[in-house]
Amino acid sequence: MNPAAGPSLRDIHLPPPPGWWPPAPGWWLLGLAIVLCGFFVFVKLRREQKLRRTRKALLAELDRCIDAAKGDPVALAAALSQFLRRMALRDKPAAAALPDERWLQYLDSRLAGDEFACGVGRVLLDAPFRASQVYDAAALIALVRRWTRTALDTESGHA
Repeated sequence: MNPAAGPSLRDIHLPPPPGWWPPAPGWWLLGLAIVLCGFFVFVKLRREQKLRRTRKALLAELDRCIDAAKGDPVALAAALSQFLRRMALRDKPAAAALPDERWLQYLDSRLAGDEFACGVGRVLLDAPFRASQVYDAAALIALVRRWTRTALDTESGHA
């Protein structure tokens, strides 16, 4: 064809390539999903960190109670009894005021056994009020530690 003879046809023009901004709606949804997942991971890690700090502080308080007794069985029994009542306030405030056998039953219910009602834990009822008491202090300390760890584990399971 002769270009001077008439109207000429133009070649096919392609549209410009798409820009990177604004992204397509799918990218917005993916970005939102990533932000939400990051937020939930952050919240979960903060909660676990708080539970670890609380657990560490409570176990350190138990160690301070044991150390404060300085080998005196009566003082040890009183300190452990007070510690257990303070721990009960965290879970079930009414349990801290339970009398005698009901208090031991509450403690046993957390361990699913009878070490408090029928074992060494029974000294918590009368040892703090006697001038001298003979009992297995190491077994009582181990029992209170196990009870505390069980209580903290159940507490972290509910959180």
